[in-house]
Amino acid sequence: MGKSIVRLKDIADRTGFSVNTVSLALRQSPRIPEDTRVVIQQAAEALNYAPNHVAKSLVSRQTMTIGLVLTEITNPVLTYVAQAIELALAERGYSTLFATSNNDLATEKKVIETFRSRQVDGMLIYPRNHRDLDHIRRLRQNNYPVVLLVADLDAGIDAVCMDERRGAYQATRHLIDIGHRRIGIIDGAKPSGNFEKREGYDRALAEAGLEADDSLVADPSGNAVIRGYWAMDRLMNAVKPPTAVLAACDSLAMGALRWTQKNNFRVPQDVAIMGFDNIEFAEHAATPLSSVNYEVDMVTELAVERLLTLIAAGDQLPEPRVTMIDPELIVRDSTNGPR
Repeated sequence: MGKSIVRLKDIADRTGFSVNTVSLALRQSPRIPEDTRVVIQQAAEALNYAPNHVAKSLVSRQTMTIGLVLTEITNPVLTYVAQAIELALAERGYSTLFATSNNDLATEKKVIETFRSRQVDGMLIYPRNHRDLDHIRRLRQNNYPVVLLVADLDAGIDAVCMDERRGAYQATRHLIDIGHRRIGIIDGAKPSGNFEKREGYDRALAEAGLEADDSLVADPSGNAVIRGYWAMDRLMNAVKPPTAVLAACDSLAMGALRWTQKNNFRVPQDVAIMGFDNIEFAEHAATPLSSVNYEVDMVTELAVERLLTLIAAGDQLPEPRVTMIDPELIVRDSTNGPR
């Protein structure tokens, strides 16, 4: 047999107060005297009372839960964002349900449907593919509150994100400005349909009159540190290796840095290395890494506020709005000084 459910009436019977008084006391209503609240709360704890959120949601049509879909949990910046989002939502009375797509589109669709079946009030999503968004766009078209955490301006879905194209452009421009002309890039996102960083890199090269060179592009097939190590190995063993490398995330940059240490290359004298996201480890690497800063707090605050605005709008959502945050370049020892 299942455990019996403790009701408000049980607490009322135990304390001698009315059900309405018990309800107000458990909601911390200022209408109830402090000593009365203490008696009721102690009785609730003694009876192991837990609020029935399912029953409340049937009345309010809200579950006070938000779904957060990540592409992976091993990416440090996504872990930071997930933590910040959970805290921001908790401050507003919401619980957060997490799921990862593991960079698989079918899994992404499945977890989104799972969240819908759990009747979460809205979703925050890092899509695996920044352009294959029809399954998410349908949610928006049906007035379901959803905010992307990576997107382009033409997504047709609300989004709050860093301008990754601009960030990669600034990073590449920095390497050009300090004298580099053969600049490699370690980025595996383009085969998945995520072109932003590559486009920023290409644009900076074109503006400087530098031709794109396929031998300077390495797909690491993942974001782990070891993937960056072996991608750097391929770049540096080319006939004409690069003098500087931009990595699509700091984990890849850390792998590239490790390769230089193992192979007696000086950073930045022999090869400069630029990361992306500015995770905590970047600043404390053996050679502190230059990086493009990911504004975790700003993305979190704006994304949560936008999602709650959509939830409050009910069945008539406002026009989609995309907010792209201009990134800041953090220059450290790995690129510091002219070539």
